[in-house]
Amino acid sequence: MNIAQIAPLYESVPPDRYGGTERVVHYLTEELVRRGHDVVLFASGDSQTSADLCACVPKALRCAGYGGDPSIQEVVQLDRVNRQLDHFDIVHFHNSHVHFPLMNRLGRPHLSTVHGSLETAERIELYRHFDQLPLVSISDSQRQPVPAANWVGTVHHGLPTDLYRFSATPAPYLAFVGRISPEKRLDRAIEIALACGLPLKVAAKVDPSDRAYFHTMIEPLLDDNPTVDMVGEVDDAGKQELLGNALALLFPIDWQEPFGLVMIEANACGTPVIAWRNGSTPELIDDGVNGYLVESIEEAKTAVQRLDRLDRYRIRGNFEVRFSATRQAEDYEQLYRHLIQADRSDSPADRSRQAPLVHA
Repeated sequence: MNIAQIAPLYESVPPDRYGGTERVVHYLTEELVRRGHDVVLFASGDSQTSADLCACVPKALRCAGYGGDPSIQEVVQLDRVNRQLDHFDIVHFHNSHVHFPLMNRLGRPHLSTVHGSLETAERIELYRHFDQLPLVSISDSQRQPVPAANWVGTVHHGLPTDLYRFSATPAPYLAFVGRISPEKRLDRAIEIALACGLPLKVAAKVDPSDRAYFHTMIEPLLDDNPTVDMVGEVDDAGKQELLGNALALLFPIDWQEPFGLVMIEANACGTPVIAWRNGSTPELIDDGVNGYLVESIEEAKTAVQRLDRLDRYRIRGNFEVRFSATRQAEDYEQLYRHLIQADRSDSPADRSRQAPLVHA
């Protein structure tokens, strides 16, 4: 197949450090190329890919310090896609909603993976309005705010199986990886680690919008707790060391997480996850197999005490079956074929709603 992958422009593909969507786009693109497809990646010029790269901006907007309206760059990117549209069998969007009004009128098979939360009133109204647009969710729970949208499949993220190495013998500490923001609840992770008498290593970034929260709510906890080690953002090698050697990853979220890529990154190392039962976590964490699902600090403390009951070899095996990049690409290939077939139908209704549900 001739496939267009449309990535966000805020980070490169793959990102240097934090950037879940761009990382997923990279793994999917590389696997599709490996499987023999002709892929063009529309992304920033500093992206690294074995596909053909169409550079829509010279450098990722965040790294370039771009302070303008990002929708301007997205419109230019969409025009570049439009100029090459006849080359593609399918166009796969991973970015924002700029393309929504155009793609349903161009007569080209397409789909949009929704990578973020749909909980705001504005987003709910947007997806209700574009109720014919073929959408892919990254978890079933992500769909809940807009269940009547044209969901053509759910595809859980996947990682290359050689990206992280299995680690059989952990060190005595817990890990937290992600953004420092109110919904990620680093404060809970600190409380759990203290209650268990274990050090906590934190690899995280603070977005500008969360700096006030960090200074007000998190910094005082760090000042009082020398066993909390702030290591900053880490790349894949840093994650290998941090996650692979941890007793467990703490994922104490306080929101409807659409996916949570770090959970499967930890599992790839054989490291279990202790996660709050919110959003996608019940879909990713098989309680008692690759981690524990909890709903309180006390339950999380008990889960830490029960980590020795989990088999790290089994956790790695569970990852390879459920969350590999190969499985992810196979799921998308199935969706691509159905959407291409649906587009050949004479019925406009069939063209937009014929593809079946896919679950990872």
